[in-house]
Amino acid sequence: MSTAVIVGSGPNGLAAAVHLARQGVEVQVFEAAGEIGGGTRSGELTLPGLIHDHCSAFHPMGAGSPYLATLGLEKYGLRWRYPEIDCAHPLDEGDSGLLYRSVDATVDGLAEDGPRWRLLLSDLASGFDALASDLMRPVLNVPKHPLRLATFGPRALLPATASARLFRTRKGRALFGGVAAHAYTRLDRPATSAVGLMIAAAGHRYGWPVAEGGSMSIATALAAQLADHGGKIYTGVHVRNVKDLPQADLLLLDVAPGLALSLVGDQMPARVAKAYGKFRHAPGAFKIDFAVNGPIPWTDPLCGRAGTVHLGGDFDEIVRSEREIASGRMPDRPFVLLGQQYVADPARSKEGVNPVYAYAHVPAGYTGDATDAIIGQIERFAPGFRDRILARTVASPTDLARDNPNQVGGDIIGGANAGLQVVFRPRMSWNPYSLGVPGMYLCSASTPPGAGAHGMCGFNAAQSALRYLRKTGRL
Repeated sequence: MSTAVIVGSGPNGLAAAVHLARQGVEVQVFEAAGEIGGGTRSGELTLPGLIHDHCSAFHPMGAGSPYLATLGLEKYGLRWRYPEIDCAHPLDEGDSGLLYRSVDATVDGLAEDGPRWRLLLSDLASGFDALASDLMRPVLNVPKHPLRLATFGPRALLPATASARLFRTRKGRALFGGVAAHAYTRLDRPATSAVGLMIAAAGHRYGWPVAEGGSMSIATALAAQLADHGGKIYTGVHVRNVKDLPQADLLLLDVAPGLALSLVGDQMPARVAKAYGKFRHAPGAFKIDFAVNGPIPWTDPLCGRAGTVHLGGDFDEIVRSEREIASGRMPDRPFVLLGQQYVADPARSKEGVNPVYAYAHVPAGYTGDATDAIIGQIERFAPGFRDRILARTVASPTDLARDNPNQVGGDIIGGANAGLQVVFRPRMSWNPYSLGVPGMYLCSASTPPGAGAHGMCGFNAAQSALRYLRKTGRL
């Protein structure tokens, strides 16, 4: 029987493990932390009984994953739960741009910008499955749906600042800007429309759900299926060098490129090592989990019905703050993403106390304290929020990196979406998963298609590994 060792039990490592095990490969997974899940862990971070997500929280790409959809994870307890409103973006005037799963409902709420939103996103949403089957693979591949891809490409390659000109109202521009800011980079650069278009289209197709009981449910379901196929997981194992691992036909690393370089060492060809050494990480996150007495007192009550709330003011303010962060400066008003997972999954709350998740975009490796800036952004649109805080837990970029070494400098998306790295990550190659060593692969979010609890990086890397086994006659 062919054998595989996987380092890292995030959603990509587990997805790779499940795919290999289902093909008859004997799989062992080694995880440094005391529990599995990586970016999809959950737990009681503030008060007993309140369930918070450590990192990944809302899952349009997970619900729309071409691979996860084939696994029947509902048999292992995974349930998606949906808020009434996927995302709200409040403005200082007191109203909000609202993103619903329904294109029609979103269009109705945007008034004169509604037809423009439909023009930009309706066909991407209706054709999302075909589009995802191409975009969630490496770029250097023959597309399965070239015409669908051709309609997406020109829009995706535009800077978000150019796409935003389509909208005439502050509400329309702000709603698009908040979604585009998930790219975590300057919004006046080419291809910065791509991330926003994809997650908005995925939301219109699949919604922005949470995993019932916390994002950990995704990892738990994958681990249960892996166990059913004979795979084994070992936690609390700190791998310093791949030579310390059991011998196997395959090695897959669910780690950042720099960590892969340190693990594989001089086995890696110079050209690959050079590319990994130059890999750029994204700006950081500064995260706070709050225990809040009752609902957040939003000026616009509709924000209280949204799973995600983007706090960044109008489009121009978002552009300025993201530019400052990319330049290494901390803005006074950073872009903040706030999660009200309990709106869709009430069991995460207890006795009227709700878990609230918020993080700000900050410069990479930021060593300051963004607590007041984050609370200030929430207070700006929900006066009185501060008085409802019963407890809070702060995680700086340094804390995030200590907790999960893949989150270098607080980078929670697996690498910068800037320059050629938007398209070619972690390096330019027909097989971006290969470490250049026979049987060794990278399967983390630093590989295509990037961040999200969709498992596609792991699946794609496992597919490449299986081709190697077949070519060498080991499968």
